[in-house]
Amino acid sequence: MPLKRAPGMVWQLMGLFALSGVLSLYAIVLARYTHTPACLWLTNGAMIGLLIRKPLRETWPLLIAGFLGYFAAREFVGNLAFLPSLALGLCNLGETLMVTLAIRRHFPVITQETRFTDLARVALISAAIACGLSAFAVAAITHVWPDLAFWVSFNTVFRAHLLGMIIAATTSIVVVTRGSRLVNSSSTPLSLVLHLLLLAAISLVAFAVSRYPLLFMIYPPLLLLIFRHRFAGLVIGIAIVALITSTATALDVGPFNLVHDATPALKVVMAQVFIGVTCLIALPVALALVEQDRLQVRVRDSEIRYRMLADNSGDLVMRIRPNGDRRYVSPSVKELLGWDVEEFMAPRPDLIHPDDRQRIADVVATLRRLGGTTTATYRLQHRAGHYLWIEAFARLVESPDGDGTTEIIYTGRDVTQRVQIQQALTESQAQLRTITDNVPAIIARIDLCERYTYVNRFVEQVSGEAPTEMIGKTVKEVRGPTLYDQLKEYLDRAYAGESVWFEYEATYRNRLLHFQTHYVPDKDSKGHVRGVYALTTEITHIKNVERELLRLAHQDALTGLANRRYFNEQSATLLRQTCQRRAPVLMAVLDIDNFKSINDTYGHAAGDLVLAEVGRCLQSFMHDGAVVARIGGDEFVILCDHVSVEIAAETFVRTLWEKLHVAVRTGGHCIDVHISMGAVFFKGSATQDALMKLADEALYLAKEAGRNTYRFVSSGLFMGEKNGNM
Repeated sequence: MPLKRAPGMVWQLMGLFALSGVLSLYAIVLARYTHTPACLWLTNGAMIGLLIRKPLRETWPLLIAGFLGYFAAREFVGNLAFLPSLALGLCNLGETLMVTLAIRRHFPVITQETRFTDLARVALISAAIACGLSAFAVAAITHVWPDLAFWVSFNTVFRAHLLGMIIAATTSIVVVTRGSRLVNSSSTPLSLVLHLLLLAAISLVAFAVSRYPLLFMIYPPLLLLIFRHRFAGLVIGIAIVALITSTATALDVGPFNLVHDATPALKVVMAQVFIGVTCLIALPVALALVEQDRLQVRVRDSEIRYRMLADNSGDLVMRIRPNGDRRYVSPSVKELLGWDVEEFMAPRPDLIHPDDRQRIADVVATLRRLGGTTTATYRLQHRAGHYLWIEAFARLVESPDGDGTTEIIYTGRDVTQRVQIQQALTESQAQLRTITDNVPAIIARIDLCERYTYVNRFVEQVSGEAPTEMIGKTVKEVRGPTLYDQLKEYLDRAYAGESVWFEYEATYRNRLLHFQTHYVPDKDSKGHVRGVYALTTEITHIKNVERELLRLAHQDALTGLANRRYFNEQSATLLRQTCQRRAPVLMAVLDIDNFKSINDTYGHAAGDLVLAEVGRCLQSFMHDGAVVARIGGDEFVILCDHVSVEIAAETFVRTLWEKLHVAVRTGGHCIDVHISMGAVFFKGSATQDALMKLADEALYLAKEAGRNTYRFVSSGLFMGEKNGNM
């Protein structure tokens, strides 16, 4: 607690201690002196008004101060042992705390705008529950369960505590929350004192006359007090009636003695019922009057604020009768349209732009027929002759004149600049859409939920889908689950703020197409990603050109076999793999016997046919993984690793040599093709050049043997094997 608040807190603690002690002492002494149960227990309720306005950290000292005041009163009277007195004090403490917490939970801050009817409802319900629990605890302390005296004690304590809580809590809450506004502004302190004296006098007379039941006489001055003085009349009047009733009952005077053979306990019950009925009559009346005053103040303030806003607002505000006459026109019409208020009071449909008149007439007719509200934007003529765009909001309401007619409450503002900006923006958007729709690429925007918010029309040329069919759908719905799985990674990277380039394939209209896409994050002014822009270009023709260039770079145009360059690349890879697996490799080199003579005799076209046929035979005979290439004019090479033993390798070479003996027909001639071949079956690690040298040596041997034959050589060993040749 701040030091500067400590002195004030000390005075509050001392005051609460004294209040609790005095009220407790009053109830205890009166009940003891008259040998009757306590009629009212005001102590707990009196503390609540102060507790609900304090921070939670300051509540505990106040509770302890109230508890000590009660305990001091008990000890002063001395009619109860220490421990029971302590236990009863804790029950009172718990009762007060429960009601306080219930009110604080529903109303953390109590102001003039707080509905006291709602506050009273919460306070009454919580008081009934808290008093019931407290009475149960007190009965359990003073009597043994389940003795009949237990329930008698519960009933007595509950009635006294609940009634005292209603009176004292209401009084304390009203006094603390209303403060200086406790007295109604229309009343005076003198009139309040006079009405209080009248109530006290009539109450004393009603209880002084024991021969006649005159308690009903109390209600007229009490209600007059409430009507004239609101909460002040309520809290003080109820307190006067309760004190006079409880004191008179305890002293055994008053009209309750008219009941034959009434015991003191029964008289206490009748007094409590009378006080409770009085509260039930007075409290709702006071709450209703205060609520009415609050609403009247709010209506008056609202009218003042509305008039001030209407008169000083830049918007045009009007009240329009069914015949079009204006009951009110705000002064802003002069600044907005250049017209004086008097000039604008009569209907002026001629000021509406001719193109908008029928539309506005239809809007007004619909509003008068269906009611509710409507909004319209139209052009209205300025006194200077030019037109302004006006955005009008209109509501159909009942006329405040009470004649059963309706009025239109009209509010209009100048939105000319906004409309011009919107028109310029619309024109700019149309231009931009024209550009984007004719760009030979798909332009799209995807929001954070992966839904398309914009797609240009070029998408129709690619996929056949209309942009309107895609907008609002997710990427997965449009592109399908399989393709979405490919795109998901790049979308996530773009949502993370990265600009992403990538390529992918997709099938549209039974055609496999290639695309290149650029994802660009769409960021707001603070740098937060709010979506992704996608620019997608079809690159199928580029990929086809690339493949064709790659084919030309790696393939012999005449035979369709690999060329020397591609053979060198592939053979290096194959040899590295066979070395790692410790597998043997077979290389065969062959050429066409007397190929020059074929060219010279039959022409180069015939020679090309021979080369193409040999290439076709080689390609059809090769296994998957083998590398077959044309490395010279009529020279071919084969490299494979599908044979693992020497006998199988030689059989393969012999079979291949036999298959290559083909006959080529051209120009009425039949050319018999003869092949010389040299092959090497190598076990171990060797370079391409080394294998080529060995295969060339074998080919040389075949040619020395008269051509049209083959020679097979086995060379190289893995560790632990021997060299050998055939």
